[in-house]
Order: sequence, then C-alpha cells, then structure tokens
Amino acid sequence: MKLSVAIAGKEAMPNAFVVFRGVKESIIKAHALGFDGVELALKTPDEVSKTELRQWLTDNSLEVSAISSGQVFAARNLYFTDENKDNRKELYQNFCDFIDLASDFGGLVNIGRTRGPIAGRDIKLVEDLFLDMAHKVADHAEKRGVDLILEPVNRYEIDFINNLDECVALLKKVNRKNFVMMPDVFHMNIEDDHIGDSFIRNKEYVRYVHFADTNRYAPGDGHMDWDEIFSALTAIGYNDWTTAEILPYPDPDTAAKRTVAFLKENYGKYYN
Repeated sequence: MKLSVAIAGKEAMPNAFVVFRGVKESIIKAHALGFDGVELALKTPDEVSKTELRQWLTDNSLEVSAISSGQVFAARNLYFTDENKDNRKELYQNFCDFIDLASDFGGLVNIGRTRGPIAGRDIKLVEDLFLDMAHKVADHAEKRGVDLILEPVNRYEIDFINNLDECVALLKKVNRKNFVMMPDVFHMNIEDDHIGDSFIRNKEYVRYVHFADTNRYAPGDGHMDWDEIFSALTAIGYNDWTTAEILPYPDPDTAAKRTVAFLKENYGKYYN
C-alpha cells in the first residue's frame, strides 16, 4: 500500500481537485503527514523544474505517483475529442511533454476529463477522435516507458466514459498495453452498479486508484462502504498507489491528516 495526495502549483484554478497548493510546500507537508508520494496536477509541464522537483522529493523521501491532466481541460480547454486541428496539435504536444516529465517522475499520466465530451455528437465520431489521439500519445509514451491511465468520471462532470465497464470497452478498442485504467471510487459510487464487483470484473485494467468519500471529503468522512472497496482491491491483488483526490475540508491539513489516519488504520490492516 502506497499513499499519495493530489497537489498543484500556487496558480492552479480555484476548482482544481487538490489538497495542497505550492509544489515545494506541498511536498514538505505530504512528507510530514505520512504520505509516500504526491500526484502533480499541472496545466503545463513547465510549471515545475525537474531539478528542483527531484531535490524536493529527495529531501522529503517522496515519489511522484502520477501526473494529472485535469487542468489541461479545465483551464486550457484542450481535450482528446476536439475536432479542431490546431487544438489537437497543441494537446498532443502538451501530452508528449507530460509523458517526458513522467518518464523521470512516476511513469504515469492521467487522462480524466481531458478525454473530452460527446456533446451531442455522433458517438462513432467521438470515439474515432479519441482513438486517434490515444494512439498518438501511446506511441510516444511507449518510447518513454510511461503508462497512460484513463479515468472514468461521473455524468455530472462529463458525458463520455462514466463507469469502469465503459472505460474497459474503450480501452479494448485502444488495445495498447500502456493504456490502462484509473478508477476513482467517488465517481464509482455514482456510476458503477456495485463498486466491489466492478473492480473485480475489470481487474485486468486497474493500474492506479483515487480515493475520496461519498461527499468528496477525506475517506471516512462520508458513507462509502470502505470495507467493500478494500476487500475488492485485496481480492484483485492491487498493492500500488492509492491517491487522495479530495476537497480540502474543513482545511487542507485536517483533510490530509484524516486521510492518512483512516487509511493506515483501515486499509492498512489488509496488508498486515
């Protein structure tokens, strides 16, 4: 079990789903609170200096768990299913840069809402646009030894790829070994028929997991059936990163402390 927390730079959008802001300060806090790593939510790869990032991580005995691309969609309106050629070119270059960063830090790049919406268009067109970009970035990622992790997101945030079954169906069309899945139990609680069963039947594609409770607060602060989740992850042999992507309620430090305490006590017992 490896615990990570979502962080961003100081200039991240107000609605970015991160716990801490300011990369250096966040890394120091994450270490002090007992996390093993940080997930970097970036708009552009040049928000961080590789040299400084490596030093901050070394000084605090932390790793980067993944690079998150949510702000590429939210702040820059770039996404895989866009039909505009110039936007697609910019997105491709941005993802290649993320992949290059991830080749040194974490080896994983998230695709959440950056996959883009259907937005009333023909589903075949949307899938074709997605697949075209998916293969292009997967080609670059393969050269750099990086995996791309597609995240199902609930219908209230986007209308394309909402649950694990839909995600796996699309991943089978992508058919690339380095293109896998990133379940988020907050979204699964809304969209999947049964969280435990969904994990188990789609286990082949589970590469990285986001944790948040039903209210998107710290695990344990809502009514999520965590024993079901922990049991399912144990059943499929998952023993990799679990990252807190939660609202910083009532404040960032308290939310992070609650997360570590709850997961080490309750999830940790499955590994003892």
